[in-house]
Amino acid sequence: MLLPRLQAVTCSSPAGLHRMAYYEWGDSDNHEVVLCVHGLTRTGRDFDALAKVLSNRYRVICPDVAGRGLSDWLSNPALYGLPQYVSDMVTLIARLQPERLHWVGTSMGGLIGLVYAGALAQARHSNATLTPAQSHTPVPSTQLRLDSIVLNDVGPHLEPASLARIGLYVGENVSFPSFDQAVQYVRMTCESFGPHTPEQWADLTRYVYVERAGQWIKHYDLSLAVPFKQLTPELAAQGEAFLWGAFSSLTAPIQIIRGQQSDLLSEQTCQKMLQYQPQARLTEIAGVGHAPTLMETAQIDVVTEFLLSQTAQDSQAFRH
Repeated sequence: MLLPRLQAVTCSSPAGLHRMAYYEWGDSDNHEVVLCVHGLTRTGRDFDALAKVLSNRYRVICPDVAGRGLSDWLSNPALYGLPQYVSDMVTLIARLQPERLHWVGTSMGGLIGLVYAGALAQARHSNATLTPAQSHTPVPSTQLRLDSIVLNDVGPHLEPASLARIGLYVGENVSFPSFDQAVQYVRMTCESFGPHTPEQWADLTRYVYVERAGQWIKHYDLSLAVPFKQLTPELAAQGEAFLWGAFSSLTAPIQIIRGQQSDLLSEQTCQKMLQYQPQARLTEIAGVGHAPTLMETAQIDVVTEFLLSQTAQDSQAFRH
């Protein structure tokens, strides 16, 4: 059975150092990398089904974002936010040194990708002016790049009602005496994921509930809820404005995936995204809300066909 390799990278925050665990699939010498970043309370193992397919052609990297899964928890919960997550991803990408980087982000993972894209755009602008020393000695590339991005059920505008719903359960301290009961709870609270087999529901539970002292508890730091409680309408508006700017700065190909019944990514937001980026692709998944799990063959095909189309275009351009 194909299994990933568990790796870790040391990242820094204003509170100190922490380890970010990540799962690596495929040939470690492959410089074409797909970075898969999960949703708010999930883990890198959410992408197992997708990674198994992609690993034949790509090196697939699936991190556990700080505070989740096998990654360290942050000593200051106020740091659980997009700036810290982007900083950690920059550290990871600098280690990977990809020659091509494709981003697949589900929900929060897509937002991290957008902020990363905005940071890249700002860096390009800043680096356009050389320092006196750099004018004499060129500085090598750090291989920070973005060659395509898949935004899975997320965009610059997030519906407030959906955010309020998510905020209710993030910090909820629940436990179960058996794994089967944990599966039933996940099946109930994640009904919007759409139809899945019993085996898939077990997989969706296996890495988000862990056994401790005879009880199955959430894998993540419940303090993830702290930033939610500190979010004001003014801060939310500022964040959205930045995300729209980051989205408009994207020069890489974009695939938007939307659960047709999503309460987080609305049809109106998708249409606005297409106005900002007319070349972007939009695919809606019937019978699914927030968010498509990318476990079903049809959903995996959307991602693989998009990525392969970029490879084909690059090959065509190379021949010319």
